[in-house]
Amino acid sequence: MDVGGSLRSACLQHRRAALWAAGLALAAVAALGLAWSYFRKPRRVTRVGVVSQLVVHPLKSGKGLSVTSAECLTMGLKYGDLKDRHWLVITEDGHQVTGRQQPRLVFVSLNIDKGQVCLNAPGMEELLIPFRQPGNRIASCRVWGSDIQGRDCGDKASAWMTRYLACDQTFHLVQFEPQMKARKPAEKFSFFPQNEMIAYPDNGAIMLMTESSLMDLNTRLESKVTMSWFRPSIVVADSDSYAEDSWGEIQIGEVRLRRVMACSRCIFTTVNPETGTITRKEPLETLKSYRMCDPSEKHIFGTSPLFGQYFTVVKSGILHVGDPVYGVTY
Repeated sequence: MDVGGSLRSACLQHRRAALWAAGLALAAVAALGLAWSYFRKPRRVTRVGVVSQLVVHPLKSGKGLSVTSAECLTMGLKYGDLKDRHWLVITEDGHQVTGRQQPRLVFVSLNIDKGQVCLNAPGMEELLIPFRQPGNRIASCRVWGSDIQGRDCGDKASAWMTRYLACDQTFHLVQFEPQMKARKPAEKFSFFPQNEMIAYPDNGAIMLMTESSLMDLNTRLESKVTMSWFRPSIVVADSDSYAEDSWGEIQIGEVRLRRVMACSRCIFTTVNPETGTITRKEPLETLKSYRMCDPSEKHIFGTSPLFGQYFTVVKSGILHVGDPVYGVTY
């Protein structure tokens, strides 16, 4: 037997085993580090407000549904089978249709009752269609330049929406389903986590505003506006004006949210949710007078004013109106 060769072989095997064990140890340390950063306890928790409204908008640009409790998931609020901005109106060629082009969409309510989607709008009969229609075609859609899919809700929904909007074109209603490929906000804004996924919202899954910020805006307007002009998911009371701009991380019950970026505002804010008309002026012009970004951020926000903040969901859970909101620092 070649004793030297045996020793060399044993040493090589020992070295490989040591390297393998070291690799496992490093992986375990990394995993523990990630787990610690995710679940670590905050050094300080300070009450900063209370949840005063929770609003689910099932249909993009459609009427919001105010609820007393909702699941806060990584892709937005969920109430029963209703998921925030998981339904979308599109044109024949798949482009999104929003209140910017069709202001009367703000009157359309979408609900679910006994396994059926219920559509309602002024001057229209209620339309009931199945919640799940697996045999229907999957449409290719374009939402702010990104490709995404949607299950066509059928000819009846198309005819209903086309008749309601009364335009010289055909519209379709589509629904995002869990198995479909979602959009990644990080592809547009690097601030978002790479694993963040959304269906049909503009940018992020959770948009939060404070009542005091709206009150401050209204002191500057001749005609007051309500929170529904801005379509947030979560509204917080008992806080200072624009306090949401400085909340790095907040805790609401078991839910933990981390601020990502400000919400830039467009002409959709000039659609009156009570009349369904668009002025293209207020409150946007007033917001531009005092809520513009820092010059260093113009490449991100351009000439759009900032009002409200996008948050990413660090930990999912149930939210209730009346829940205290805590600012979290480490």
